[in-house]
Amino acid sequence: MSDAAAAAPGADRLWSVDEHLADILRTVRPLEPIELQLLDAQGCVLVEDVTVPAALPPFDNSSMDGYAVRAADVRDASEKFPTVLTVVGDVAAGGDGALVAVGPGQAARIMTGAPLPPGAEAVVPVEWTDGGLGGGPATTMSAGGIAGGASGEGAGLGAVRVHRPVTAGAHVRARGSDVAAGDLALAAGTVLGPAQLGLLAAIGRATVTVRPRPRVVVLSTGSELVPPGGELAPGRIHDSNSYLLAACARDAGALAYRVGAVEDDAATLRATLEDQIVRADAIVTSGGVSVGAYDVVKAALTGLSGDEGRVEFRRLAMQPGKPQGFGRLGPGRTPLFALPGNPVSAYVSFELFVRPAVRAMMGLEPPERPVIRAECTEPVGPSPRGRRQYLRGRYADGRVTSVGGAGSHLVGALARADALIVVPEDVTSVPAGAEVDVILLD
Repeated sequence: MSDAAAAAPGADRLWSVDEHLADILRTVRPLEPIELQLLDAQGCVLVEDVTVPAALPPFDNSSMDGYAVRAADVRDASEKFPTVLTVVGDVAAGGDGALVAVGPGQAARIMTGAPLPPGAEAVVPVEWTDGGLGGGPATTMSAGGIAGGASGEGAGLGAVRVHRPVTAGAHVRARGSDVAAGDLALAAGTVLGPAQLGLLAAIGRATVTVRPRPRVVVLSTGSELVPPGGELAPGRIHDSNSYLLAACARDAGALAYRVGAVEDDAATLRATLEDQIVRADAIVTSGGVSVGAYDVVKAALTGLSGDEGRVEFRRLAMQPGKPQGFGRLGPGRTPLFALPGNPVSAYVSFELFVRPAVRAMMGLEPPERPVIRAECTEPVGPSPRGRRQYLRGRYADGRVTSVGGAGSHLVGALARADALIVVPEDVTSVPAGAEVDVILLD
């Protein structure tokens, strides 16, 4: 297949933004599920319903440090006339001994999370007692008729004065009050964040089956690029795109692998892609996709055939980001996104095309960024007729202000923006006070 023939399907016409995105989403597929340890599964999408194997909590336990009591015994307790109960034992969280039973007129000192002992119905917080300090004659008799001192099994443990009543169940976490055995803990399709991983651990799951986070390899092209921190010779600039796009990939939920900038040499680029494809679920390049003499990505990837894959380069009816490339590389048909080289063009292209693809690979419905209507605080334009324009903006309280103009190199303005103002293809200017669609980025 000749280079011209390979490029023809996309190069012969102007694609709309929606057509290009639809073609991408028809091509990418969700990644195959794998079983991962809990922390390795953070950010991944669950592919199975998880049910609760046993009640949580698995037993009635105290939500406070205090004293486990029978509710009837402290019904009449007050600050003026405290109820005095015999302390018959201690109940600690995680204790492996037999639990002491609480009978009439008795209490057991209990710690937060410790199981409620037999006979007890409630917990009196330690702040509502004298802390078991005892001392002095009792001002009232306990419900069981035992005043002040210890008796029977609790001999030597002393007494506690209770200053407030409690009802049955007070300060007790009932068995199954969080989730019951057989309940649905998490549904398939759930993105696993910290709270979800905590629940899985709480119900005893050590591993979980998920669609993994896509591994996205990001590289910039251009012989003029110097790594940040390097000295700039005349005509050189720092490589910002690989950092920008790797951060975008992480923000979308992917595992990002940033590769150093590749010089403008087609053979070097092809060799780099061959090296990187083994660890990639998707590849994102920036630069080298226009019509210049040194557009290395287009030169290296036009005309692939067979197991090499196929990449198509297109012109899109948008600004910024008119030149785009998309296809699949290698025997595994790894998706490749060839984005423009200007930072704003690369960023906007990632948001519109790569982000939805990453989400689709995770097994999620590709959610668009929130799109709202907002009032322009100032005139916007001119905008090229026939191209959908995406301008950086700042949004607040239903109003949006453009930031930095339309230049696709203005990364400083991009850093101040939290929205994209969308000017439709058939609109060339927007007056102050008019409403526009705004894509919220943050």
